[in-house]
Amino acid sequence: MSSLRRRSARERSQTITRVVLGSFMTFAGISHMTFARDEFQAQVPDWMPVDHDLVVLGSGVVEISLGAAMLALPKHRRVVGIALATFYVLIFPGNIAQYVEGTDAFGLDTDGKRLARLFGQPLLIAGALWAGGIPGRRRRVASRDDI
Repeated sequence: MSSLRRRSARERSQTITRVVLGSFMTFAGISHMTFARDEFQAQVPDWMPVDHDLVVLGSGVVEISLGAAMLALPKHRRVVGIALATFYVLIFPGNIAQYVEGTDAFGLDTDGKRLARLFGQPLLIAGALWAGGIPGRRRRVASRDDI
């Protein structure tokens, strides 16, 4: 923990975000494959041409992988952050479909709640990029006084 104290506020914030998202994604992936499997299947859009259970299991594996990578591979946080942000973009059409089709799941049982969730997705994308160290630190350009 002492190494966390020596870091800048920015680095601490990114590390905390990385650990929170990594834990959240790992938990979400496990829930896809176990106790919340039926609710996740209900969220798969009807227009998806693949078996709903296969989609839920596959996304669960991806979520566990991304979550574990966020937690276990801090030196690769940039690549993992980009991969997680990309995943959030790829699943966004499913969230839109849940709103448009009026699918109830996970307490999202009104159009207002489903709409609010749509605005949460960009925050997850931003969080994944932030956890990945993006944007990077600005490098200070040497001035004439420094030379």
